[in-house]
Amino acid sequence: MSRILDQRILLLVISFLTRLQSTKVLSEWKKCGDRECETAMSRVQATTDYSGPDCRYLNFKTGEEIMVYSKLSRKNENLWTGSKGKDFGYFPKDAVKIEEVFIVEEVEVLTKETDFLCLHGDKYTFE
Repeated sequence: MSRILDQRILLLVISFLTRLQSTKVLSEWKKCGDRECETAMSRVQATTDYSGPDCRYLNFKTGEEIMVYSKLSRKNENLWTGSKGKDFGYFPKDAVKIEEVFIVEEVEVLTKETDFLCLHGDKYTFE
């Protein structure tokens, strides 16, 4: 009986850890203008106000300009990454319209754990 209980607890822990891991990574792949994702791919303009669910997301108002640096691909193609002033984060591609394209040929690269970190003060926290 004890062995069955131990196995159930182990399965519960594995299930919980798997669920936690899946909430951290929004996608395993992204498309960028270069392999380091340092080159701006395009300039877009917000077509609607947007407020993200957590600190990984970029908040903006209608009409603001955003520089796009990467686009999540495969698993979650609806999120792009960009900056507005000093703010940086994810946003839905449907909330913007493309104003100017800088990079036509996109490079697909693996995401890293650091792509999904939140910056709070002086330390990074994982959501």
